Amino acid sequence: MAASNRHSVDPATHMFLIPRKELTQPDQMPLWEKSQAYADVLGFISAMNEAVRDKKLRDEYTISGPVEKISTLFDTFDTWIAEIPPIDQPQRFGNKAFKQFYDKLVADSSGLLENILGEKYFNSIPEISIYLNESFGNSTRIDYGTGHELAFLAFLCCLYKIGFLMEPDAVATVFHVFMRYMSICRKLQATYMMEPAGSHGVWSLDDFHFVQFIWGSSQLMGHKRITPARAVQEDYYRSFDKDFMYLAAIKHICSVKTGPFAEHSNQLWNISGVPLWSKVNSGLIKMYKAELLAKFPVIQHFLFGSLLTLEPEQDNQEGEQQGA
Repeated sequence: MAASNRHSVDPATHMFLIPRKELTQPDQMPLWEKSQAYADVLGFISAMNEAVRDKKLRDEYTISGPVEKISTLFDTFDTWIAEIPPIDQPQRFGNKAFKQFYDKLVADSSGLLENILGEKYFNSIPEISIYLNESFGNSTRIDYGTGHELAFLAFLCCLYKIGFLMEPDAVATVFHVFMRYMSICRKLQATYMMEPAGSHGVWSLDDFHFVQFIWGSSQLMGHKRITPARAVQEDYYRSFDKDFMYLAAIKHICSVKTGPFAEHSNQLWNISGVPLWSKVNSGLIKMYKAELLAKFPVIQHFLFGSLLTLEPEQDNQEGEQQGA
């Protein structure tokens, strides 16, 4: 977790900012790719990736008080979904009741975070609550995509940067918090018939999510029996979905899509031909960088504040100064 806490801040003295969009033109992408925000997000993904290597979802791991408090957010969201049923409308997709859920999220998120974080972190809430609000979809288009997933990663990354979450929380961040987040997102998608955000080309792994496949493949790196080829076989993903994110994701896809797997999930089918999980894992990280973090249509929506800043990465600056 050193990557996520490396540039931590003191929440009592730090000057927090309301995050905002700063990338307006495709030719600004090099600013993003050299930024501290890019390094922090990628560092967070890599640190979590390393933390869950060769670990099962049902293995024992520490759930700290802060992690437990964050998980109460999802209990609240679960209750809201039950209280806000879909409305009758002519079109099948994009149920407008989602806007009620989203408006409630925006109205209540600061208060929810005050209860979770406590007085020590109050100053950070106007900044980090924005990332939480952006994590569950767009209320106008009633869609969800990997950009919203990225916002949730940013939210978690910020919790590490302010010191609310610490290095020992890494496994629980993935297995306890991120898995609950995934569950709520899937419930929202199914309840309000949300559309996948953006266009999906041949690279797309899933209509909605990506990171579960990165961290899920890390879990399987040392597994002798479950190979990438076997992960897409029904007897395997039904037998091992409770222990491995990757197989749980395959099972979910097969529960919502019909037809041959090779047709509805061509990219995952291609990945199943890779012999080693280590190759799958490194390939997925490269794919995430190339097909998501390097795409202006996604990153133009990313929000920059004081914690995730567009300023050049500090380590790069230090290296350039030493080189000079």
